[in-house]
Amino acid sequence: MGNSRAWMMMVVAVIAGLVAVALASQWISQQSQLGASKIVVLDVDVQLGGRITPEMLKLADWPSGSVPPGAFKDPKNIDGRVVKTSLQRGEPVLESKLAPIGTKGGLSAVVTEGKRAMTVRVNDVIGVAGFALPGNYVDIMVSTQQENAKGGNAQDHTISKIVLDRILVLAVAQEASRDETKPKVVSAVTLEVTPEQAETLDIARSVGTLSLVLRNQMDFQQARTDGATKAMLLNGRTPAAAPKPTKVVYRPKPIPAPQKNKVEMIKGVHKSTMEF
Repeated sequence: MGNSRAWMMMVVAVIAGLVAVALASQWISQQSQLGASKIVVLDVDVQLGGRITPEMLKLADWPSGSVPPGAFKDPKNIDGRVVKTSLQRGEPVLESKLAPIGTKGGLSAVVTEGKRAMTVRVNDVIGVAGFALPGNYVDIMVSTQQENAKGGNAQDHTISKIVLDRILVLAVAQEASRDETKPKVVSAVTLEVTPEQAETLDIARSVGTLSLVLRNQMDFQQARTDGATKAMLLNGRTPAAAPKPTKVVYRPKPIPAPQKNKVEMIKGVHKSTMEF
């Protein structure tokens, strides 16, 4: 009788434990569903300028308190949109990473409004050994002959000067991907320029040889130089050298000694002076 009662208590305890586990699991699941939202993410990698189709998208759970601004909850709202930056699989699709509605695919979708895309021919030296990649900034330098120069031969009047600074590289050859860091030696580089810069670049490549000068992406300082000539090179002078700041040395003025009062005293034929 005692054994039967013990077995019954064990069975009841096991059943109660299973029920408790089931209820706890259900409660946790409900809480997780209440604290999560469905947003649209990519199911494949999409390169810069690519057009999004419904097959590229899926819905994924995302914490409600951490939904990024501009996220989408319905894949239909993104169908046909063009990305203006490369996106990775599993990455949320945000409005800030999409070109305006109605934009056609391709490189034109990523050109900033008011600017133009212009391609220049380069080689392994001009193209900074392939390190000028999409997303980098470069200065454009031209080597040409000075006009109205007198005396000497043509080589004596060669000048190299930076004509454009901080120009964005949009693409190298036919690739606009900004995710790779491996250098690529190509024959052409596409740059983003204003209409005025496009005119300057066109005349520069027609009168001389172009070179790309890679610069730091966080360097916003404008390049201001007078150019380098053969005469400067042979005379050991560097153009547009920034003047060294004059060091001001403070020398305090000496404090004058306090003046003393003098009194002359005459006693008979004797004369004396007292100071105080």
